[in-house]
Amino acid sequence: MTTPSCPMCGSEYAYADGLMFICPECAHEWNPLATNENEAKSITDAHGQPLQDGDTVTVIKDLKVKGSSLVVKVGTKVKNIRLVDGDHDIDCKIDGVGAMKLKSEFVKKV
Repeated sequence: MTTPSCPMCGSEYAYADGLMFICPECAHEWNPLATNENEAKSITDAHGQPLQDGDTVTVIKDLKVKGSSLVVKVGTKVKNIRLVDGDHDIDCKIDGVGAMKLKSEFVKKV
């Protein structure tokens, strides 16, 4: 069995440690049998449509802005979204509110 190169830095010096492989140059550890989480996870809107960076979405529920008296109203269009990891998986700028993080379950793709 040949040892694979490190997926992070490409080093040829990776070694096996049980089921895991370890790279001594960048200290990355990976399991070659595990599925890639980034490829397996896709972010969808409230209706199951897949979302991508740069999409335009519409808010489907009034959302209170934490720490302020502002409310993002139903039907607010949000352009040029950016998908991120976390429970709030959309970064965006909303006119009149500013930078916000939204949950994909409260938006609909336009």
